[in-house]
Amino acid sequence: MKKLALFITLFVSACVVSVAQENINLNKFRQLKQELSTPNVYRTASGAPGHEYWQQKADYKMAIRLDDENQRIYGEETITYHNQSPDILKYLWLQLDQNMRAQNSDTYKTMTSRLNQRVSFRQLKRMMYDFDGGFKLDYVQDANGNDLPATINKTMMRVDLPETLKPGESFTFKVKWWYNINDRLTDGGRSGYEYFKNEDNYIYTIAQFYPRMAVYNEVEGWQHKQFLGTGEFTLPFGDFEVKLTVPADHVVAATGVLQNTSEVLTREEMDRFEKAKTNTEDPVFIVSQKDAEKAEKGKSKEEKTWVFKAENVRDFAFASSRKFIWDAMPVKFGDRTVMAMSYYPKEGNPLWEQYSTRVVAHTVKTYSKFTFDYPYPVAISVHTDRIGMEYPMICFNGGRPESDGTYSKRTKYGMIGVIIHEVGHNFFPMIVNSDERQWTWMDEGLNTFVQFLTEQEWEPNYPSSRAIASNIVPYMSGDKKFISPIMTNSESVWNLGSNAYAKPSTALNILRETVMGRDLFDYAFKEYAHRWMFKHPTPADFFRTMEDASGVDLDWFWRGWFFTTDHCDISMENVKWYQANTKNPEVEKPLKKVTDEEAALSITTMRNKAFAENTYRSKHPAAEDFYTTYDEYKVTKEDKEEYDKFIKSLPDEEKELLGANLNFYQIDFKNLGGLVMPVILKFKFVDGTEEVQYIPAEIWRKNNEEVSKVFMFGKEVEQITLDPYRETADTDLNNNFWPTRKQPTRFELYKSRYGGGRYGGAQNPMQKAKKK
Repeated sequence: MKKLALFITLFVSACVVSVAQENINLNKFRQLKQELSTPNVYRTASGAPGHEYWQQKADYKMAIRLDDENQRIYGEETITYHNQSPDILKYLWLQLDQNMRAQNSDTYKTMTSRLNQRVSFRQLKRMMYDFDGGFKLDYVQDANGNDLPATINKTMMRVDLPETLKPGESFTFKVKWWYNINDRLTDGGRSGYEYFKNEDNYIYTIAQFYPRMAVYNEVEGWQHKQFLGTGEFTLPFGDFEVKLTVPADHVVAATGVLQNTSEVLTREEMDRFEKAKTNTEDPVFIVSQKDAEKAEKGKSKEEKTWVFKAENVRDFAFASSRKFIWDAMPVKFGDRTVMAMSYYPKEGNPLWEQYSTRVVAHTVKTYSKFTFDYPYPVAISVHTDRIGMEYPMICFNGGRPESDGTYSKRTKYGMIGVIIHEVGHNFFPMIVNSDERQWTWMDEGLNTFVQFLTEQEWEPNYPSSRAIASNIVPYMSGDKKFISPIMTNSESVWNLGSNAYAKPSTALNILRETVMGRDLFDYAFKEYAHRWMFKHPTPADFFRTMEDASGVDLDWFWRGWFFTTDHCDISMENVKWYQANTKNPEVEKPLKKVTDEEAALSITTMRNKAFAENTYRSKHPAAEDFYTTYDEYKVTKEDKEEYDKFIKSLPDEEKELLGANLNFYQIDFKNLGGLVMPVILKFKFVDGTEEVQYIPAEIWRKNNEEVSKVFMFGKEVEQITLDPYRETADTDLNNNFWPTRKQPTRFELYKSRYGGGRYGGAQNPMQKAKKK
């Protein structure tokens, strides 16, 4: 029997411990411990690089030839890989990103598809994919021309070293290759060509064009996760010297600084470029539209080689075309000049000549204010159709007017927004070099947030589409089957745009405006940027730095916004109004009379009034007694004397408090969405005044699901609104009002439109105005 009792005791104790542990795990304010990596000598608990932090370096010398007749790239590169780690390496891993376009690639094998009754030619072409893409490798050799063992695993290549590469040593090897350039508009992709049929000309925007070193670090080892098309690129820093051989009538834009200006530019173009360096008000044309239109009418059979050098960059990209207009203007950082430049065809005007370079300059200056001074010598925007993509010092941006030169408001702000976004990527991840293959949000989310700040500093009421709390509500309140936590690998997320761009940028804006305040947030965000510029940060480094530099515990915020799919839906369940009993009979007895009469009111008592005189007591005076005429609500002399005695017994401060006629409102809240957030209330009083109170999210720390709080005022409240300025991305506003007020859901009636063109046959406002 004792053994049974002991067993029951141990079992109950275990259950109690289990329940207690479960309650601890459910608490949304528990610290982020198991979710984050353990601090060490490489990455500290403060979020800063440790005293033994290291990273690898890879230098490239390349000779590239653009085959304009066959749309091909031919390349040779010499890579010098510097082992700055404490580890001995037996092999090196390179990225072969073009291989995702190979016909047998996993990208196409794993692409899901369905057939409906209506299938577009583009959908059909994607299913019948027959483009001969992917790198064609001629050789992988050491510096002396000896073949090296190389194993290609889809989009990755392992090069086995003849000898182990010890810490502090370097290894030089060579690769030769070629590949067919894809058509960006039909085949898709971040880079490729666009064909202009009218002139039989091309714009080439070329990236991922060479075998690139993968990152090796203490977090992942080799980052050689396969490239399926979504997770972008993780690369070490290094120095580049690239020779680009193109048709002689092409204009070239590239990462880095042009080294042989006199060999590829005319005397007039060089003079214009010198003038552009000092003209801070407006861009100066180095190649005008007239020059470009003349060049695109012919096709040179000769070639020129443009030489570019870039230091301490993680990648290299270029653009080439005989259609390019080229303008530039300077951005001053003390004694240093950064050249903001744009390259675009006539099809981009008038939008591009008016806005592109000005937006580049504005972006570089504004991002620098929130992070660090832009360190590179140039920042370039190149025109493409539809898609935007970023590389060090150069980016490819969409935004094309109609053929008549008109454009919609959406096209204009879409173009400005994408230029800000892609130029901004110079900061995240080209300099603050996060792992894009693993964590898309670390560059896209942070960059979209600073893009929002930059848009708002471009003009008043800029129509930003992301980072505003209310705009994320449809996504946050959607079907959780199709929502992934932000902390999900980029190849595995549902709805990448909302997950990696909109939600994290909104979270940061809420942190800045509502949780931390602008001063604390801006200081911490800038500290993160400074700590990790030209280094490889992880999510933990960002989370820890934001807390370390601000002194604000944000573990609850990171957990809710980044590790879960919870949404914000705080409900104002109940509001109770109380007033203190003043003990003054001349005040309390009339109030009690009204209250009692209201409590006694019913349909029965209302109807019984009609025959009150026919009741027994009314007809029989003998049934009357003291209470027949007693008025319990009458203020007597004794009542007043007792009140005076009570008042005299109180200290002065209690007398004042009792006479203040205070109103107390107990509000009961429920957390229906699971995401703990600050509680923001706007009180409107009967005298027309208003007051807003911000209650930190820690109000939920002891109960994540429901809390109550009493508010005290010297005047009567007429209306209470929860989250009045829509700061918390609350998904249901119908439970945010007292007295209850419903928000209508609006639907739109529209007329179906059919037709070609960029707007389905409809005219944009500029076209309509011209017609008038």
